[in-house]
Amino acid sequence: MTDPRYAEIETHRPYLLRYAVSQLRDAELAEEAVQEALVSALESIASFGGRSTLRTWLTSILRFKVIDLQRRAAAERRTLAHDDGWADGEGEAWLDDLFDETGHWRDPPQAWSDPFAALEQHRFWEAFERCLDMLPPMAARVFFRREVLGEETGRICEAEDITAANCWVILHRSRIALRACLGRSWFGEEPHRGG
Repeated sequence: MTDPRYAEIETHRPYLLRYAVSQLRDAELAEEAVQEALVSALESIASFGGRSTLRTWLTSILRFKVIDLQRRAAAERRTLAHDDGWADGEGEAWLDDLFDETGHWRDPPQAWSDPFAALEQHRFWEAFERCLDMLPPMAARVFFRREVLGEETGRICEAEDITAANCWVILHRSRIALRACLGRSWFGEEPHRGG
């Protein structure tokens, strides 16, 4: 005969999913954490002694699954940061083409005629998204979180596992790259030719 708590466990799924989403802020990861927690609970239901409520016991199991997923995500971000090349100073050769030896623009960007009107146009945002997609993945995430979502630098650094100085360097380079890309794709500026 099956344990009647098996059916009761499933009734806690909506609560567990809300808890996981609040911790992970990602619906897919939250679903994965809940699934893993429920499988663990079903496998170890015999060890549930009733010293707490079933919901408390399930939440405790889920909390450990969430922590595991967060650790895995942090490890993946560290791998991506290393692969991006920007975190350790690689991939800067293109900057040398934009500035002279005194640090001034070789070919200064042209002033935008009416940037506020351009921002209101849907096509601008499509161009912006294309340019954002051209950034290395970590740079795109950091820029989007800081400049579009308005997140605090400390929170971004913690989530991306980077230092504040690294964050500002990534933001600076992202702004330059986005400015150049939007200059070409949206504002029709001629790209700088080195030489």
